[in-house]
Amino acid sequence: MYFLLNVLGVFVVMGVVFLCSPNKRKVKWRPVISLLVLELIITWIMLGTTIGSWVINKIASFFTWLIECASEGIAFVFPTAMANETVDFFFSALLPIIFVVTFFDILSYFGILTWIIDKVGWVISKVSRLPKLESFFSIQMMFLGNTEALAVIRDQLSVLKDNRLLTFGIMSMSSISGSIIGAYLSMVPAEYVFSAIPLNCLNALILVSILNPVHVPKEDDIIYVPPKSEKKDFFSTISNSMLVGMNMVIVILAMVIGYVALTAGLNGILGVIVNGLTIQKIFSFIFSPFAFLLGLPLQDAMYVAQLMGIKLATNEFVAMMDLKNHLDTLPPHTIAVATTFLTSFANFSTVGMIYGTYNSVLSEGKSAVIGKNVWKLLVSGIAVSLLSAMIVGLFVW
Repeated sequence: MYFLLNVLGVFVVMGVVFLCSPNKRKVKWRPVISLLVLELIITWIMLGTTIGSWVINKIASFFTWLIECASEGIAFVFPTAMANETVDFFFSALLPIIFVVTFFDILSYFGILTWIIDKVGWVISKVSRLPKLESFFSIQMMFLGNTEALAVIRDQLSVLKDNRLLTFGIMSMSSISGSIIGAYLSMVPAEYVFSAIPLNCLNALILVSILNPVHVPKEDDIIYVPPKSEKKDFFSTISNSMLVGMNMVIVILAMVIGYVALTAGLNGILGVIVNGLTIQKIFSFIFSPFAFLLGLPLQDAMYVAQLMGIKLATNEFVAMMDLKNHLDTLPPHTIAVATTFLTSFANFSTVGMIYGTYNSVLSEGKSAVIGKNVWKLLVSGIAVSLLSAMIVGLFVW
């Protein structure tokens, strides 16, 4: 029975997103079905064979190396902070943005990144029948994270229309950052973290195709290359990249602090109205039907719904720390779906991070498209996490 509920959940989530779509007639179902089949194959390979996890680990090790390089620079300026066993979010996740942006801007300077975007995007787009840039972005944010991935393609974003800019904002809700994978692995099982990463990216393509279908003419399905007249010398380029990265860190930091503080303030007001009431508890009741559709018994469903509420109102770290304390008492299926759901940045703070990134790398006018469509970002982020968890749940019992 629980397996059938899990299968039903996949269709319910996609149905809810379809009902939320303002352009239902423009939805193309062939790419959606193709990507769903691809996801089932990938999940089977990752959870049923050793080669899948080996490949993902090799890719992850590259990004771990990038973060280690960034940590060298951070440790030079903040040796005491980096020497602590528990490194703060500011040092572990935000400051590495400076080096990551610079590294990929160097690749762009020599034309390497542009070539990769064009070729890899072409392969993914052939499978999904979606535009090349969107297809590559879904892969790029697999380990880079939303803010870093958006910064890397900022030249591409600067020439896009609002409807496609919204697409990238919606997709950005479904990523994580390579800089914090290690922190995840210290709390929850590695196989489900690594399963969630590619599934989130492919599900982001699926759900954005339903929630915000965009037709891109063939002549517009290209990778923007800045003219030579705009190309600066190498050292000016990397210096500017570092400044762009630092500006992003400051903007994102302000957004995260503000949203977490607002949540705390809202909980204080709710607590006055009803003793013990919090926004997390409200979300847990809202999500309980979807948790049940993960193929969970009632008691486990209510617990996982609580984790969902904690993640959305605060962040995945708080929820993962709670899950870590219950791993010994939960069955494999519950652990698998809960871990997969929590492995993403989909929460209120992330909306602020995306808006801040658009505002810092583009312009205030272009970032307004995010502010006007916050609900689409939240629906997509939650739906992607649910869909990924449901697909993983099909293979773990």
